[in-house]
Amino acid sequence: MEHRYPRNAGVKYMLAGGSAIAALGLLMDLRGLIPNFSTTPERCQEIVQAKSVLSREQLSQLLSVPEGSNRNQLRQIMNAPYCRLSNLEVRAGVTAQREAYPLAFDPQTWFVVLYEGDQYIGYSFSFRR
Repeated sequence: MEHRYPRNAGVKYMLAGGSAIAALGLLMDLRGLIPNFSTTPERCQEIVQAKSVLSREQLSQLLSVPEGSNRNQLRQIMNAPYCRLSNLEVRAGVTAQREAYPLAFDPQTWFVVLYEGDQYIGYSFSFRR
């Protein structure tokens, strides 16, 4: 006597297995597997201007400034930074200075500007929740 499985039995097993894997993925803490993901926000090394914030208009202007521009070009758009973060080695043997600006419309998010000497080399966002 031959036992036959219904045609859709394979699909049911695949859906059940996929659901179990998805549930495990939701329960696991994957942040430790992602490189350069910090659960603790960086701390200021020096407060420069405690009331400094960056408006949407300033942020929009800054995003259009090309890398390699002089620090003074950026200073024409924005005021003194809220604080300075610790220096960072972006390329081998080259130290970058970082300045942080809280966003006026979302103070928990900081716009971080990177400089090598007086040359602007890029930016990042720091989410401080």
